[in-house]
Amino acid sequence: MLVLLVLAALPLIGIYLYNKAYHKRFVQFASIPQLPSSLVWGHLQIFDAYIKRGPRDRHPDLVFAEMLETLGKPPLMFVDLRPVNRPMVLVTSHEIAEQISKPSALFPTSVPKANLDYLNHVIGTTSILSAEGDHWKHLRKRFNPGFAPQHLLTHLPAILDKTLLFVDHLDKLARTNAEAPMLPLLVNLTFDIIGVVAMGVDLEAQRTEGQGELIKLFSQLLSCYLDDKADYPWWVIPNVELRRYRLGKRIDNIIRDIVRQKYQEYQRTTDDKSRSVLSLSFQDTNSLSPEVLHTTSDQLKSFLLAGHDTTSTTLSWVFYELMRTPRALKAVRDEVRKALGPDPDVNVIRSRLLIGLGADLLNKMPYMNAVIKETLRMHPPAATARTSPFGSSLTVRTPDGRSHCLDGTIIYNCESMIHRDPAIYGDTADHFRPERWLGDSHSASSKVPASAWRPFERGPRNCIGQEFANIEIRVIISLVVLRYDFIKVGMGELDKDDNGQPILDDAEQFRVKSHIYPTRQITIKPVDGMRMRVKFAASKV
Repeated sequence: MLVLLVLAALPLIGIYLYNKAYHKRFVQFASIPQLPSSLVWGHLQIFDAYIKRGPRDRHPDLVFAEMLETLGKPPLMFVDLRPVNRPMVLVTSHEIAEQISKPSALFPTSVPKANLDYLNHVIGTTSILSAEGDHWKHLRKRFNPGFAPQHLLTHLPAILDKTLLFVDHLDKLARTNAEAPMLPLLVNLTFDIIGVVAMGVDLEAQRTEGQGELIKLFSQLLSCYLDDKADYPWWVIPNVELRRYRLGKRIDNIIRDIVRQKYQEYQRTTDDKSRSVLSLSFQDTNSLSPEVLHTTSDQLKSFLLAGHDTTSTTLSWVFYELMRTPRALKAVRDEVRKALGPDPDVNVIRSRLLIGLGADLLNKMPYMNAVIKETLRMHPPAATARTSPFGSSLTVRTPDGRSHCLDGTIIYNCESMIHRDPAIYGDTADHFRPERWLGDSHSASSKVPASAWRPFERGPRNCIGQEFANIEIRVIISLVVLRYDFIKVGMGELDKDDNGQPILDDAEQFRVKSHIYPTRQITIKPVDGMRMRVKFAASKV
């Protein structure tokens, strides 16, 4: 009898499951523009088809851009990734992105961050990057003092000293005419700098031999996140997940030892305390309890990741865009000479920065600032993914006045598309044009809405280290821009005429034989690591 009842119920169960699946695929988010979906696979098959149209290792943003083009570039696009991942809403309008990142009555600290559990071995379980509510507020308050602009300038000597080691590596490349990817050298430089600024520790990342243990382990751990399976659940990649766990545990032990040591030093010292972010975070710490130790270790791991990753990538693109854009390179060099003198000797520049010009660096070099801002516009190294739980009734309004509920989705503010919106940046949206940021009131592009430039994101959850990154990048450019010429080799190499001279295109940039594309390595990076030759500039003494 029971068997008969079960058999009789099977069609009803089948109908129920079909109706539920149909609703999820074709009804639930039907109001949001999207490509044709499959009842079983959603958009996974069509997403794979778009991936196969180009290099398989290109960043997903490029694939999404092609899908968006097919739809006519709407401000939102729904991508159903179930059962592999939660459904996603791609945001390409700065106006909608602002609704996601600003505080509201529903979400006082802006829409919550999407799940970052796949990065727990890198940033820990209490990271400021993934924390929410009162926990996030406490972390931000505790670590904000270490990232205050005026305080960061007290680290100028250390930033300069670490950059001199980078210069030594570039000198060797220039003397041997060897090809090398710039990104690994910049990664080691920015690791060294964030080590001093955040922890007051020399990580020895730039040593040719005998690189510091923490850097070796961190590099090995990051290499476990290099492919498109970076955020797969652990049961899909169990061997990779086990390696991540072991490396993460070793890194955590080393950082906890550093925290204990620095806390003891902080308690013993009454005058001339360390000015690291870590030491400043001890100001209101009465005891190094297990909870405080755990939380502090997680924030240091987060600062190590964010503090080296995005800055090194941005610098690699700065060198590339200046190489391609002779007017911009000349303008930056003229500005550095005017502010710091014509001598390209890095020790001379270092001395000038330390005797009083350092504090005015941001104000004295507006064109350099514009170059950095334009680089971050064209090549944003990261984006933000948020999520609204079912039942929250998070609703956004599109520019045409329509409303869409985004509950239950991953909401992806896609900076790489927001930053190239022709409606905002005009016909030069895909061109490197620093002049757009120089405040010329007669230029339409000078009226870019603040919300249309968001490489550090906006709102309460903006990047805590953005001022640190700005200072660091300016110092590094100031030391190297007069001394070297960077020449791209391989992908992105300059095209030349019959006389061997580079050819300017209509956008006043040198033409290239092929374009470098970004790939996903936790964040967005140039696929070839920005392989270049380094030459001493003609003006070098």
